Amino acid sequence: QVRMVESGGGLLQAGGSLRLSCAASGRTFSSYNMGWFRQAPGKEREFVAAIRWNAVNTYYADSVKGRFTISRDNAKNTVYLQMNNLKPEDTAVYYCAAERSAGDYSSSYYGRARVYDYWGQGTQVTVSS
Repeated sequence: QVRMVESGGGLLQAGGSLRLSCAASGRTFSSYNMGWFRQAPGKEREFVAAIRWNAVNTYYADSVKGRFTISRDNAKNTVYLQMNNLKPEDTAVYYCAAERSAGDYSSSYYGRARVYDYWGQGTQVTVSS
């Protein structure tokens, strides 16, 4: 199966920016839809952003729209999450995820954690006031 490793998390002040990276193994990365999720202690895993295998479409949770940008570089087997104007409520462990079907579904599909097949180990993002 695909192995993915997130990096780029850290501690920063509100209003700052951070870019997360997710490096994936395997030759089939370029055929997967990819997503970012986050999970705070005691809370359910929450959808953040997703991108189609060919980057033709991107999807964002309302809470991050306009602040976060998902992108990918298939040649590097890497997906990114650029996070700007970070807020304390963005504090969470961030996970990247891969969806094998690479299908073109309704936007709500990509927000469901259960549709993703592979997950990284997560990277902590902590935003202070």
